[in-house]
Amino acid sequence: MDLQDKVAIVTGGNGGLGQRICFALAAAGCKIAVVYGKSKEQAEEVAENLETEAIAVQCDLLEPDQITGMAQQVLDHFGRIDILINDAAYNKWISFDDLDALTLEEWHKILDINLTGPMLCIKAVAPVMKKQGAGRIINISSTAGFGPTGSSIPYAISKAALNHLTKCMAVGLKPEINVNGVAPGFITGTRATSNLLPEYQEKAQAATALGVPADKDDVANQVVSLCKADTITGQTLIVDSGRVFH
Repeated sequence: MDLQDKVAIVTGGNGGLGQRICFALAAAGCKIAVVYGKSKEQAEEVAENLETEAIAVQCDLLEPDQITGMAQQVLDHFGRIDILINDAAYNKWISFDDLDALTLEEWHKILDINLTGPMLCIKAVAPVMKKQGAGRIINISSTAGFGPTGSSIPYAISKAALNHLTKCMAVGLKPEINVNGVAPGFITGTRATSNLLPEYQEKAQAATALGVPADKDDVANQVVSLCKADTITGQTLIVDSGRVFH
């Protein structure tokens, strides 16, 4: 798909990784909706710094009505929606063996934001993309979705389920819409990383074949590549400096 003048929604677009994705898509010719939950000023600054037409849009992924409203706001402003990047996510450090800390509240919050939120965003934009005859959806997953690792059990499960959602939506939305995922490993400079224990961060980096964190620009560039691709769907690409091999 030619990305020139295409409209991309990036949830969590004000975050450390989300910003890189916004800038990469803008450089490829896209117009951008920077979707944020609470950090309005930061999201507006990202939108202003993009060398393309861009807006900041507030949306709480725990509120289905807000998700529908966000998609409508983007459609009203740009007149179309071509790309959805489900980057927004939530994590909290809960040791796998600390089941007392694994409360039902945290379980629901993590799964609601990391899994139900992306599903609802997909449902909100899919009819528009179908009507236009083409669309691209990229779910930002994690290597935690490929094994029992990450910040918590519910986080790992949410990402594993997101990987399968990617496959299922690829089948459900064919042939007009391609649905893929990118799964970063340990990266630095994000809110998610800041929620990890320092010793976990050290071990995660040391466990990679390359001995360095995954690069946010590598992740963003893979997102752009998957948006351009016409014959890739239902796949989740790992970018982790060589830690998870599957």
